[in-house]
Amino acid sequence: MSTAEFFLCDIFEPSLKDDLASMEHPMFSLSTRPDRAIRRYEHNGSEITVTPSVKGRATIHDKDILIYCISQLVAAVNAGREVCRTLRLRAHDLLVATRRDTSGDGYARLREAFERLAGTRITTNIVSGDYETTSGFGLIESWEIVRRSRGGRMVSVSVTLSEWLYRAVLARSVLTLSPAYFDLRKPLERRVYELARKHCGSQRDWRVSVAMLHQKAGSDAPVRVFRAAIRKMIAADGLPDYVLSEEPDDVIRIGRRRILDPGPSPLPPEALERAREIAPGHDIYALEAEWLGWWVSSGRPRLTAPERAFRVWLEGRVAK
Repeated sequence: MSTAEFFLCDIFEPSLKDDLASMEHPMFSLSTRPDRAIRRYEHNGSEITVTPSVKGRATIHDKDILIYCISQLVAAVNAGREVCRTLRLRAHDLLVATRRDTSGDGYARLREAFERLAGTRITTNIVSGDYETTSGFGLIESWEIVRRSRGGRMVSVSVTLSEWLYRAVLARSVLTLSPAYFDLRKPLERRVYELARKHCGSQRDWRVSVAMLHQKAGSDAPVRVFRAAIRKMIAADGLPDYVLSEEPDDVIRIGRRRILDPGPSPLPPEALERAREIAPGHDIYALEAEWLGWWVSSGRPRLTAPERAFRVWLEGRVAK
């Protein structure tokens, strides 16, 4: 158990992580208007009730805050740092990382997102880590904003995650998201990407009926309207990592795009430790994965000195 009062979010560009339970179950609203309806879902023995506050249910764009926090915690755990449920972060860093507006309106919308996250209550028996419990909790337990006096901008933000979500992070009940996830602006695109990432993890594709996809997405639109929206997504072909197609009998196939596998890393373990001196505060594992992807896309040129090649690339990456 951590004895720290708070964890400081100071890791640059960590690999994006999302918790498995909220990827599987439609906890977040896809609506752009306040959603105050109580939602109940049941699937494969898991039951979940989502009760919004008067501010409305937390939206899938509000979830950006949780993804940012989870990503910071997982990167810190991978680096051997001590973590705890309360995170302290700079509001500007959060806005930039999640591709949000950094104007005054952007800060105001951030506060509204915190209010919806804290006000939305979950009652569930979903397994989290090694436990299965029926419990009720907010998506975040509490939040606090420190701002400069006389109407100044936010200086720092403190967020305390629910014990349920924090336990999922420590149990590594998370999946990596594409760096392009925050570039998806339409709520349904984000939700379908989450489901694709969850269900295409170890298999090449996933076939699902439109009716089941409608239910798992948590869409309030009639099925015919939902089907039309999915067809527009198929035509646009804008999801990172996945491609959608329509099959007979009202079935949607979601398949993985062809990704070149770099295979085992050519870097010795000690190379990553030395790389931390070049890129202090960065998620070094995310940078290693990025370098491997660049190397593969370059045609896998022969590496006579892999660590030196990585160091040269890393120095340029950090400088940029």
